[in-house]
Amino acid sequence: MRRMRAMIVKEMWALLRDPKSRLILVVPPLLQLFIFTFATTLDVRNVDIGVVNHSAGVHSAEILSRIAGSPRFRQIVYLNSPGELAAAIDDQTVIAALVIDEDFDRAIDAGRPATLGVVLDGRRSNAAQIVAGYLGQIAGGVGADLQPRAPPGASAVTNWFNPSLDYIWFTLPSLIAIVVSVSGLAVTSQSIARERELGTFDQLMVSPLRVHEILIGKMVPPFLVGTLNATIYLILAPLVFGVPFLGSLLLFYLSLSIYQLALIGVGMLVSAASRTQQQAFLGSFLATTPLILLSGYASPIDNMPDWMQVVTYANPARYFLDIVQGVFLKAMPAEAVFQQLWPLAIIACVTLAASAWLFRARME
Repeated sequence: MRRMRAMIVKEMWALLRDPKSRLILVVPPLLQLFIFTFATTLDVRNVDIGVVNHSAGVHSAEILSRIAGSPRFRQIVYLNSPGELAAAIDDQTVIAALVIDEDFDRAIDAGRPATLGVVLDGRRSNAAQIVAGYLGQIAGGVGADLQPRAPPGASAVTNWFNPSLDYIWFTLPSLIAIVVSVSGLAVTSQSIARERELGTFDQLMVSPLRVHEILIGKMVPPFLVGTLNATIYLILAPLVFGVPFLGSLLLFYLSLSIYQLALIGVGMLVSAASRTQQQAFLGSFLATTPLILLSGYASPIDNMPDWMQVVTYANPARYFLDIVQGVFLKAMPAEAVFQQLWPLAIIACVTLAASAWLFRARME
């Protein structure tokens, strides 16, 4: 224990003695919290929409007034012909255009079905589909006002776990997994490579320290850094952003600890295989990118090809992302947490064992 304690103190001093390093450990995660929370929005707001109105009746005017009053839209661009519509979408002046035929109001007054035409910019397919949904809601609201009696089979929609569908409730818990991944891999991957570059790796080889003592000493600093960043996010989420934490703190920190062990194993593999800190940085970047993209944060795993979905089972971020979202928003029970935790623990054991084997091989 005395040798291990000395190794941990040495690694902490190596990490904290440089003022720039201390700033890098705390300031970037805070910046990422505020930037990513508001930048990675799933909402589409402040968009311009074009309108080709050949009807100019009361009902079409009602639809346009609701579009103008919606906070989703910034400006209505009135167009006079299909040519102007094509030019507006081609120049990206508008993301969508609403086409109202000349018999639109007459059909409604006569009690016949009336339709609206919508032209979308397919280059921005995701945003365009969301805008089409907004327009459909507005048109449906006007139709409901014209026929106040609900048709048979009408349904009421209730959103569980996120009643107002606030994207921050999804984004911020996910950022805990992302930021812990980035910081954990970055700090861990530099540890052994820094020893080689500074010429102190040979001193470790002739020291009385055993392999597991060296590895544990190098694992503790990134573990503490990741825990600190996650705790800061955990405190700021409800206090600043209003994201509720409904689950168990014990389950959260248990899952966080196992997740960090899995990341540290990957980082130690990168560090042991690198000879310079530059190689370690590139290696950590190479590991971080698929870790994030295959976690389900950027796009749902179910939307990926079948063979890629199989690959995601080896990604520790996949499991921790489900855990942290469930613990935050729906008080995920212990049984459900452990269903995600045991594969995470297996990944941690494999990565740590592989990093210990590679480190031992490098020492020999």
